[in-house]
Amino acid sequence: MEQPWKGANATDKIRHIGRGAKLDLSYSIHFKERLSERDLTMADVLYLLKNGFVYDAAEPATQPGLFKYKMETRTPNSGNRIVRLVVIPDAKKGWIKIITIMWADE
Repeated sequence: MEQPWKGANATDKIRHIGRGAKLDLSYSIHFKERLSERDLTMADVLYLLKNGFVYDAAEPATQPGLFKYKMETRTPNSGNRIVRLVVIPDAKKGWIKIITIMWADE
């Protein structure tokens, strides 16, 4: 299925990639700074990729054929707060680029 994915399909596709044995993650410097700033861990990120939900419509990424998605859920270290990741997934490559992480409840 070509992108952009909608609703439950986006959630299912990103979760499938996140649960893959050969998951290939890359991330921006901005993401690493925000992760540290919010006292979250890569375990939270992996939890979110495997269990989060996509609620908003996809937005075009700079790379043709790929789209940005906002995925969110509560994670083990979030103190019951909702965490949101902005990601660019590529199902064909089993790859996800993480753009940023933020609190969704602010």
